[in-house]
Order: sequence, then C-alpha cells, then structure tokens
Amino acid sequence: MKLKTLLVTSLLTASAMAADNNVTQPLTVKQEGVKYIKMLGGALKTQLKAHMKKDPTGLDALAFCTGSADNITKEVNAKLPDYAKVRRTALKIRNNSVNTPDATDKKVMQAYESSIAAKTFTPKNIKVVQEGDVTRVYKPLIVKKVCLKCHGSNLDPKIADALKSAYPEDKAIGFKEGDLRGVIVAEIKKH
Repeated sequence: MKLKTLLVTSLLTASAMAADNNVTQPLTVKQEGVKYIKMLGGALKTQLKAHMKKDPTGLDALAFCTGSADNITKEVNAKLPDYAKVRRTALKIRNNSVNTPDATDKKVMQAYESSIAAKTFTPKNIKVVQEGDVTRVYKPLIVKKVCLKCHGSNLDPKIADALKSAYPEDKAIGFKEGDLRGVIVAEIKKH
C-alpha cells in the first residue's frame, strides 16, 4: 500500500511539475516589441514580394508602397494594445510626412551604420532603448539586391520619374546591397 501511495504521489507531483512548465510566461518588453515589428514587417514584406513577382520592373511595388504601406502600418497599429505602436523610419527617408526620425532613432541607426562599417553588424541585432516610460525596440532593415530597383543608384528611368512624382523630396536612393535602409521601431509604454 505504501508503494502504491508513493507511486501515485510521484505521478501527481510529476504531472503538476509538467503542467507548471507548460504555463506561458509573459513576454519581455523586447519580445513583445519584436512581435509587433514582425507583424508590420511581415505584412509589408508579403505584399512587396507579391508585387515584385507580379511586375519585376518594380513599378507595381513602388505603386504599392506609395499607396498602401502607410495604411498597412495604420492597420497593424489598430490591432496593437493601446500602450504600443510600431513604425518605420530611416536616415534617408522617402516620405517626410510619416517617417521622419527623431534624435533617438538617428542615434540608433548611426550605431547600426557604424557596426556595418566595422563589420561587426548582425541583422539580428535588436536594440532596446528606454526613454522615460517608453521602451523602444529597434530592428534594422538591410538593403537586399531587390531593394535596389527603387533605392539604388542606377534606377530605371520609369522608376526615377515615378519617385520624383510621388516623393519630390525623396532621399531614399543611392543605397548599395548591405547598407542600412532603416529600422522598424516598436514603442511600448509601461502599463
């Protein structure tokens, strides 16, 4: 009887310990920020890939970015908790009205550029910056070959004309593969 009681007790204890291990731990602020960054980045990347596949010249993708990227950002933000938001910015911006970096953004992006120049950069380098009651989580966006169609130095004349028309003050050109294009930033207020 003692052996049976001991065995049942052991099984119950093991079962309780296993249940405790399956309890979901709350996300850290960094993990939560990365989750929101992936929501925005994933939505934009999926659409951009589809438009590039549909029209390899890049014109369709440019039209998508011009007409829809900011709306997708707003849609993603509408799904986030009230204490959080996500956005894109860069040192060389295309759309002054929505993507202008502040001093903190600039400092983080300059640090990314320095690490790229020093060859110590890794694209998985997520930076976390605490400012008052807000934590910012930054994910770098690196220029890939496909990005050069709209962000490179040797633009197709149709792309160049479309950019001048849509963004008369465009600064987001002249990149080469491996450059820092910008960042996606999640901002999370203490709650």
